[in-house]
Amino acid sequence: MYAKALAPEYQGSLSSLSVNSSLTDVLAEGTDRLRAAEQAGSQREVARSGLAVAEAHRRLGHVEEADRAWKASYRAARSAGDVGAMAWAVWSGGTLARQRGSLALARRLLALAAELGKRGDDVVARGYSLAGLAETGRIQGDYEAVHTLHEQLLAEARKRGEARHTVWALEGIAQIHRNTGSYDTAFAMFEEAAAIAAQADDQRGRAWALRGMADIVSLRDKDVDRALALLSEAELACRRMKLTSALAYNLKMRGNVLFRAGRYVPAREYYETALAEFRAMSEPRGTALSRLGLAKTLARLGQDPEVTAAELDDLRGELDRIGLRHAREMVDAAYEELGISRTGAHRAPAIPGARKAPEAVAAR
Repeated sequence: MYAKALAPEYQGSLSSLSVNSSLTDVLAEGTDRLRAAEQAGSQREVARSGLAVAEAHRRLGHVEEADRAWKASYRAARSAGDVGAMAWAVWSGGTLARQRGSLALARRLLALAAELGKRGDDVVARGYSLAGLAETGRIQGDYEAVHTLHEQLLAEARKRGEARHTVWALEGIAQIHRNTGSYDTAFAMFEEAAAIAAQADDQRGRAWALRGMADIVSLRDKDVDRALALLSEAELACRRMKLTSALAYNLKMRGNVLFRAGRYVPAREYYETALAEFRAMSEPRGTALSRLGLAKTLARLGQDPEVTAAELDDLRGELDRIGLRHAREMVDAAYEELGISRTGAHRAPAIPGARKAPEAVAAR
């Protein structure tokens, strides 16, 4: 049995905010409390309010504002000698770095945040920071390196009865199983995550779990209508809470579902919409994955193979730069799937049933 999900990143005078609060409301209230704390000269409260402001900006896709906010929160926490608040600020910065595709920086910041959490005796900050490190490795495809850490974090979250972290860990492990072809196991874990999130009223966690379920339903069961229905349910929460990044990934998954079903015209529309959303929030990973889906779709709609090859070549280089080796395997698989060489020369289509690299994961 899990208690109602909490949002530990909303601290100090903002601790009454719900995990399901609209991000625009969080930003407005956080900004008001931050100004009041600055006027009162309370550096501790400046740090805590600033963290909520940083996280609201990050999740809304305001990356420059988020960058300024987490750094200001850290400076205030350091001035107040609040090591726990320092840990949370650096965690926010590390999470932002991952969102922006700066994975090496993300690892450094999240490792520092975990150390600060330990020094400040903030178990939750340390746990969130270790979770961030695990997620960073997972989205890069380093499954062997982070699977054990995911399992450890899941066990700790279950022991504490911490619903939100349990849901996160279940979804992370499920994504690893999905990407390595264990669809039944992946679906069961996504389904459990969705159930726990519903029980704990964690709408964000449930939206991500539903997206994972839709992916499996599309891949394993070829059930397009059910997959789209799951995505529609998740979309409602994303729009209600103004979850900009989660909504963009939802739209991209709609493109995936429709592409797999051979519905290339509507798939193109969803990929194009998702691509615009990711570009607007300067999210390179989502941008690259949407570009890949769009390139494959346009190829199926008759685009010149030379144009497709040039796009895939550029994407491969971009994914190498970001460090997403797993996603790069998807590009390599696309050459084979579309019968296109890296020089753009057309060749025979791939043999039906041949093994293809799995699709990349989504990050929150």
